[in-house]
Amino acid sequence: QVQLVESGGGLVQAGGSLRLSCVVSGSIFAINFMGWYRQAPGNERELVAVITNGGGLNYADSVKGRFTISRDNAKNTMHLQMNSLKPEDTAVYYCNIKTNFGRDYWGQGTQVTVSS
Repeated sequence: QVQLVESGGGLVQAGGSLRLSCVVSGSIFAINFMGWYRQAPGNERELVAVITNGGGLNYADSVKGRFTISRDNAKNTMHLQMNSLKPEDTAVYYCNIKTNFGRDYWGQGTQVTVSS
């Protein structure tokens, strides 16, 4: 059974940093994308950052230059380093894996709150 478990969220002041981690357990075949999404109250879930199976990176305009996505294949872990955090970054952050076969895996989410 595949499980994605996020950690690293919390409360931080504006300008601070957090590092989110997503540990993947179970076997997933034909991974296409691994990424982070976020959802703020009253908003739709939005893409934050994605890393393709070939190592390509893509970021939402709102986080470019501040967030960095990475993965450690040996530890089955994905990270999101978030620097220069802003109050508008406050949301529940979810890790996600999409496969070439149309499967979509989600973690349970971790809360990030940035105070002004």
